[in-house]
Amino acid sequence: MDADGQHDPADIPRLTESILNGEADLVNGSRYINGNNSHTPFYRRVGQIVLDTATSLDSGLKIMDSQSGFRAYAGNLKSVFQFKENGMAIESEILAEAAAAGLRIKEVPIDVRYDVGNSSQNPFAHGIGVLVKILQDMELRRPLYYFTVPGIILAGVGIGMGLLFLQEFYHGQTLHFGPTLLMIVLTLIGSFMALTGIILHSISRMMLEFKKVEKS
Repeated sequence: MDADGQHDPADIPRLTESILNGEADLVNGSRYINGNNSHTPFYRRVGQIVLDTATSLDSGLKIMDSQSGFRAYAGNLKSVFQFKENGMAIESEILAEAAAAGLRIKEVPIDVRYDVGNSSQNPFAHGIGVLVKILQDMELRRPLYYFTVPGIILAGVGIGMGLLFLQEFYHGQTLHFGPTLLMIVLTLIGSFMALTGIILHSISRMMLEFKKVEKS
């Protein structure tokens, strides 16, 4: 739990119950289940939604409060986590590693106080820093999201521009160098990114299968 007094120790049994009953390996305390903590400052909630979305894309989990620091872990999970991050991005890293390890993850409602514990970090700078770390992790875990999807979008824009230019040329208009060059660059870069994502995805799946074989 966070050390700034925002969390209520009375919620601890709620987090540990599913682990003690053998129903979960990791329990995440969520501020937003059943509409809890609607008093969260607006700017915080907007930033958390962005980080929740990025974490869900990275981990494949549907987590309502990915940045919660109030969690319970089964005692046999010590070898699962690598703890490469040493800042706030560790919350998302833990969820991604837990999902990759196939752990049973559950969320339970908790309450948080915002009238205690003032952070020394700028909320905007902090959120951007965490988002950058998540995107860097996504580069390895989710190359299809990181490379292929943006690549398809870029290539699609380039192809769309090409079709438009072709139509204009068919009707007797002159092709301009700048827009034509931009169309070619977008199409080539987009295609390269899409192909890179597919290759990296195949490599990551092969590595995952290799790890499974090693463990067995």
